[in-house]
Amino acid sequence: MHAMSHREHATTTDRQWAAGTHVAALVLALLTSWTAGFAGMLAAGVVYLLKRDEAPFVAAHAREAFNFNLSMFLYACVVCVAGLLLLGATVLTLGIGLIVTLPAGLVLLVAVAAIAVMWLVCSIVAATRAWSGEEYRYPLTLRLLG
Repeated sequence: MHAMSHREHATTTDRQWAAGTHVAALVLALLTSWTAGFAGMLAAGVVYLLKRDEAPFVAAHAREAFNFNLSMFLYACVVCVAGLLLLGATVLTLGIGLIVTLPAGLVLLVAVAAIAVMWLVCSIVAATRAWSGEEYRYPLTLRLLG
């Protein structure tokens, strides 16, 4: 019902801004390497600051895009740190630890792929929903900007 009230009030311009926020965040994140999702947060944050007082629909989408890009950035950082730790463990054990670190490294590669696919798919879904005048909540998102 809440989404319906936004749909009725979201102008074409609001829907374009909201969809553009998700697309811009994704494109900037991809252009700067997806692990540097800071650019995606920046794009969404700028739109949020520009539109928060005049367009609640746009602000809600920008806030959601910011939180999602921040979350994906943090998840990517965790994976990178874990990768460095695995590499360190392999080096420190003179390669003997490879028995343990190789399978764990493969799991990390799968995690990286999953993060990348989720980032791409969810951003496209969010932009599509925004374009349709609907609300969207990204999954697995830390909602730090409230």
